[in-house]
Amino acid sequence: MSKFEGVIVSDQWLQSQFTQVELRSLKSKFVAFKNQNGKVTFGDLASLMMRLKSFVDMYREDEIKGILNESDNDFTNDVDFEAFLRTYLNLRSQATTKQGAVKHSSSFLKETVTTLLHTISGSEKACYVAHINSYLGDDPFLSQFLPLDPATNDIFNLSKDGILLCKLINVAVPGTIDERAINVKRKLTLWERNENHTLCLNSAKAIGCTVVNIGAQDLVEGRPHLVLGLISQIIKIQLLADLNLKKTPQLVEIVDDNQDIEELLNLSPEKVLLKWMNFHLQRGGYQKTVKNFSTDLKDAEAYAYLLNVLAPEHCNPATLDTKDSYERANLVLEHAEKMGCKRYLTPRDINEGTSNLNLAFVAQLFHHRSGLSTDTKKMSYAEMMTEDVQTCREERCFRMWINSLGISTRVNNLFEDVRNGWILLEVLDKIFPESVNWKQATRPPIRMPFRKVENCNQVIKIGKQLKFSLVNVAGNDIVQGNKKLILALLWQLMRFTMLQLLRNLRSHSQGKEISDADILKWANRKVNSIGRTSQIQSFKDKSLSSGLFFLELLSAVEPRVNQKMILTLAASIMYWSLQQQTEEADSFPSPASTLTNVTPEASPAPSVCGEDEICSSLNGDFSNLSVDDTTSDTTVSSQLEIDGVVLD
Repeated sequence: MSKFEGVIVSDQWLQSQFTQVELRSLKSKFVAFKNQNGKVTFGDLASLMMRLKSFVDMYREDEIKGILNESDNDFTNDVDFEAFLRTYLNLRSQATTKQGAVKHSSSFLKETVTTLLHTISGSEKACYVAHINSYLGDDPFLSQFLPLDPATNDIFNLSKDGILLCKLINVAVPGTIDERAINVKRKLTLWERNENHTLCLNSAKAIGCTVVNIGAQDLVEGRPHLVLGLISQIIKIQLLADLNLKKTPQLVEIVDDNQDIEELLNLSPEKVLLKWMNFHLQRGGYQKTVKNFSTDLKDAEAYAYLLNVLAPEHCNPATLDTKDSYERANLVLEHAEKMGCKRYLTPRDINEGTSNLNLAFVAQLFHHRSGLSTDTKKMSYAEMMTEDVQTCREERCFRMWINSLGISTRVNNLFEDVRNGWILLEVLDKIFPESVNWKQATRPPIRMPFRKVENCNQVIKIGKQLKFSLVNVAGNDIVQGNKKLILALLWQLMRFTMLQLLRNLRSHSQGKEISDADILKWANRKVNSIGRTSQIQSFKDKSLSSGLFFLELLSAVEPRVNQKMILTLAASIMYWSLQQQTEEADSFPSPASTLTNVTPEASPAPSVCGEDEICSSLNGDFSNLSVDDTTSDTTVSSQLEIDGVVLD
């Protein structure tokens, strides 16, 4: 078993200033320069720093040389990696001063994670700890460590093995992680921790978190700003999950007509939440419009009106009469507690306009009492506007992929957000640097339609330069929201990215262009190398639908397959198949329906791996089954058929 190793720096403080992703990137740049020139001197640092994207837009090379001159170092002296890192930090801190004030606290709404001058908000930490204690307090494994104390570093220490983060992801989006894949025990090896965190990061990306510059090793070390940043995103996804028409069709009440319903479908969850809040504030007689979760809520007056509308039975006239904003905020929180909302934030958090905590509080109010009725006519119209399953699946796939790239703009609604062309330009610049002429691009918000067309025309132009198939496609097609063409363009972008990644592995491709045929040939050769006979002729091969080829390919590249896990998976699939047939037989009874009796209480995917439980639920005896690599991949014994034949 291979050992996981990160980039180690002897100075612990210096190492703490970087994530492992950043260290690996900087190390590779430093080593490449050293290999090219034989050594790195102090005088080389200016040109080396200009190769880093962080400084390209901030400095000229002569400016960096001027900063280095202030240190009085001999420009002919050799520089090691740690000295390079210290120079990097110095330039970054001066760049921060040059740009002006910088936000230093982790936030729900932050899209990327910085690594300088980290400040951890005690209120935010207390909020996240309270949330974890509330939602994971009954977890079979974590209950022995909960409740966490917000005054200590419990949350960071417990996050180091990855179990807490994986469980929290499943709370946010149930079923994201099969919990049998999580290494769960009191003492884990470094490799097992790394496996958990890799699973966590991949799953976090899948549900929409931005994890740029965060590596598994960073989480193993329990770095506070990174742990809180990730937890905040996971909790935000959980709190905003129902703020859409699909999950909460009653939201149609907050719009006036069918055209507004279409606009509502395209709003981000945060904007839907604001729209919901303003809908009730207007009903309650509040004269202002709340446009954000910070400054507009500082005096707590909007909260007082909102709670009086949602829960008038707990109304306290003193809430609006008091002139002291702190006292009003405290009365608001007391009102919310009477509704059943737990106190996750303090009056001070409201008065300071802490946006992420205010957002969490408003979302909590929405979940406890939305105050919405049901307009069946509007709901029927909203249901007619829902996407087909295939389009929704592709939209989600491409949306998650774009968000995983770490671009500055976050995608909430794919088809709506790409229509101005800006996000597509950001994606192109990310996967094909310097391809975009930013002087000819217009940054949102864009009021003039022709500016959107200009952005999208540049997208099409670059796509044609990259040899994309864009026959009879114009920028206006994207502006008009042509879903078929948008999906086709995004597929080609994703394919180009994957081929670029493979092309960069020149030691394997000998610098040649990698095509679909090369990938197909590699996959067939890999499967044949372990004695399998499966072959596919193309990526449209009908035999791929069985999944056998992919299982054999996975077995070829990673032979460490737990046979008990495979048996559990097979039994779970078999259970589901037999249960479906049983349900059909109950709905349409016939004499021929004599399948094995399956109890509805049986669990197809037990949280603790146990073959006996699965076997008992299937009324079949698997105790004598053994897994033989020479036969398990070809045919199933005639004594065991799934589709319609009773087990022997």
